[in-house]
Parts: sequence; C-alpha cells; structure tokens
Amino acid sequence: MTSTGSSLDLTPHAARAAPDVQVPFTTRLAGLPWWALAIALGGVVLIYNFATNAVYGEVLSNIVTGVKLTILVSVSAYAVAIVLGLTTSLGQLSKNIIARNAALLYVQVVRGIPILVQIFTVAFVVVPLAIQAVNALGQTLTGVGLLPADNFLSNLNIRNVDFVARGIIALALSYGAFSSEIFRAGIQSIERGQIEAAQSIGLSYFQSLRLVILPQAVRRVLPPLGNDFIAMLKESSLVSAIGVGEITQLSKKYAAASFKYPETYFTLAFVYLSMTLALSMLVRFMERRLKSG
Repeated sequence: MTSTGSSLDLTPHAARAAPDVQVPFTTRLAGLPWWALAIALGGVVLIYNFATNAVYGEVLSNIVTGVKLTILVSVSAYAVAIVLGLTTSLGQLSKNIIARNAALLYVQVVRGIPILVQIFTVAFVVVPLAIQAVNALGQTLTGVGLLPADNFLSNLNIRNVDFVARGIIALALSYGAFSSEIFRAGIQSIERGQIEAAQSIGLSYFQSLRLVILPQAVRRVLPPLGNDFIAMLKESSLVSAIGVGEITQLSKKYAAASFKYPETYFTLAFVYLSMTLALSMLVRFMERRLKSG
C-alpha cells in the first residue's frame, strides 16, 4: 500500500545519496598515506646512493654481515621470552600463593628496570654469579663422590659464556615479563563459562587450559606478540653496549674509523627500517587473517 503525505522515509542514508556525488579532491588528497610516500621516497634516495655512491656501498658491505647476528639474537631471545612469558602468566593466574607471588615479583622487577641496565646486570653480574654457583655445585658433587674431579660443572669458566649468549639471556628475561602480561590478558579475555563448560564434561584444569583456553588465547595474542617481536628487533641494538658485533656495533666501529657518520647512520637506519616495516606488514596481514577467520 502506497502512503502519501508526511510518511517517514526509511530508506538508508547511503541509498538516498545521489550516485553522482564526487568526493572533493582535497579530501582524497588528505586521505593519501603521505607517511608511506615519504618513507618510500627516502628509500629510493638511499637505494640510489647505494648504487651510485661508493661510500654508501662500502658502509652497507661492512655492516650487512651483522644482520645475521641481529636476527639470531632477536629470534633466539624472543623464543625463550615466549616460553618464559607463558610460564610466568600461568604463574600469575595460579591459585598457589608462592607461584603467583614469584611470577608477580619477576614481572614487576623486570618491567621497572631499563633494558640497558638489565643487559649490563645480566652480562657482568648474573652470569658470573651463575657460573660460580655451578662451580660450587660441581665441587660439592665431587666431594660426595657423585662426579669425578675433572667434571664439566667444576671446570665451567666465565669465558665459556660469550657476550652474544649473555645478550640473548638479558633480552629474553626482559621480554619474558612483557610477553607474560600479553599472555595473561589473553587468557583472562576468555569467558569464564568456557572453563566451566570444559570442566563440566570431565576435563581437568590443565586439560581445559591446554585444549580450550590456550588455543583461543594464543589466537588473540598473536598480533601483540608480533608487535613485541618488532620491538625486540629494535632493542637488540642495545647489546652493542657489551660488544656484541651486530649491525649497530659494526656501524659504530666503521663510523669511528672512517668519520663517515651521515652515510653510516643513514644506512643503519635504513636497514632497521626495512626489517621493521617488513615485519609490520606481516603482523597486519596476520591480524586481517585472524579477523576474517
């Protein structure tokens, strides 16, 4: 039945809009990703310099050998941090008062200390003390006859732990606290009813955690974990402070020897930016896939 007069128009606004309405040019111009265009322009300029300027080419050839070590430090440290973070998050959510407070103590202490200070502390204090403790354990086991006099524990020396390993340990301890908070938030975001439903069909607490809670929580925390890894990649430059020969350390040495500071640090920034942008695009792709899934 057709109505006339003051009847309401229930047609959606988008459908009522005239099909020939054009978006103003200034609006389209403002919507362009100028930041990406600026980065692309800078990259083109640097790539041109790499191809035509011998100094940039020399800088790149000198520091590119450190890329492998940078990636090794970042991946190794973050793999340990993920395991440590997941374990600590379960400790924070545990009903056991000792486990919960130990996990909270670790998270609060580590998050309250600058990462560079942690690297120095681990490299020059924690690792030597750990070596001494291992030596003492070896001597004790030798004294009671459980180990021969010439054993690995007693002979372990501080020189057996290089500074690459110390840097990895420090970064893993640092980012283990951050990833712990990410895992904790992801686990707590799962509805309580799912845990109750899992337990109602006979699953134990750990079975519910492994089969129901963690698969969903991990899916939710993957994007923030990816962003954390990007941060880890950048923070890996701090291990240059203890002499680890990654790209920042190699750049510092080259710049100090050649006095080519602009070329060296522009190249270093370009290498880091290339790696982080590639990882950022991967994280965004992962977010879109998770949302569509």
